[in-house]
Amino acid sequence: MNRSFLFLAEGFEEIEALATVDVLRRAGMDIKTVSITDKREVAGAHGIVVTSDMTFAEADFAGAEWLIAPGGMPGASNLAAFEPLCELLKAHEGKIAAICAAPAVVLAPLGLLDGLKATCYPGFEEALAAGGAEKTDVRVEVTERIITANGPSSALPFALAIVAASLGESVAQEVGAGMLLYPGKMEYYF
Repeated sequence: MNRSFLFLAEGFEEIEALATVDVLRRAGMDIKTVSITDKREVAGAHGIVVTSDMTFAEADFAGAEWLIAPGGMPGASNLAAFEPLCELLKAHEGKIAAICAAPAVVLAPLGLLDGLKATCYPGFEEALAAGGAEKTDVRVEVTERIITANGPSSALPFALAIVAASLGESVAQEVGAGMLLYPGKMEYYF
């Protein structure tokens, strides 16, 4: 299993970023937080300051399994405005996950959702469609290499979908059960 990266920009949605990192680490995945600024401390949309594991300039993305974009505003817009991340996402041959505004604001303009089913935070549907995505009204949408989710309340199912895609549903079930999230199959919660 290769290392995965979750990107932090000023104004990121804290629950989407931190819950995802927490769940992936509970599953034993190698996940690192990456500040797209030149400093490791990044302030979220609700004033929570997080110290990232590294800055973008310090990271080695070779062979990355997942590139993950949390939402929040202006966090998603800041991610989309950071050209090195956009180039990395376009060139990435592994898996990509985005939640809340990020599917529409970050992924769709790059053409990464063209022809795919995707979900996003309500109000961003036009941007999602402009990027060629087929908008769905589910909490989490899983395709072969891209996972999208609709917002903060979907952070745990979003993270568990990433775990399931990497390590299998049984591991996702075990992690979710340990968190008392659901009693049976993951579909119960989606």
